[in-house]
Amino acid sequence: MQNKFITALIIGLLLSSTASARGPWRASEANTRGWELMSPEERIEHQTRIRSFTTLEECRNYQVSHHQLMEERARQRGVPLPGGGKDVCAHLKTGKATP
Repeated sequence: MQNKFITALIIGLLLSSTASARGPWRASEANTRGWELMSPEERIEHQTRIRSFTTLEECRNYQVSHHQLMEERARQRGVPLPGGGKDVCAHLKTGKATP
């Protein structure tokens, strides 16, 4: 039991240090459309992809396809999809790739 706790703690620390090394942006319910419709693995992949973009165009293309996928999932499940939130591509508008 204690070994499982220690292993989980180490994994958590590694993941948090890896995430902060890539940039300050962190996917959450507050800034990710369809968060509740994504698996934990999809959430990690989403965060990684958003952080990897270097141009506004590639970020927007991904954002549109992600929103379409979440809209389809919401329709299939018969649940509303919240709108609004933070523009995760905004940091690329200046031409600088700073997440």
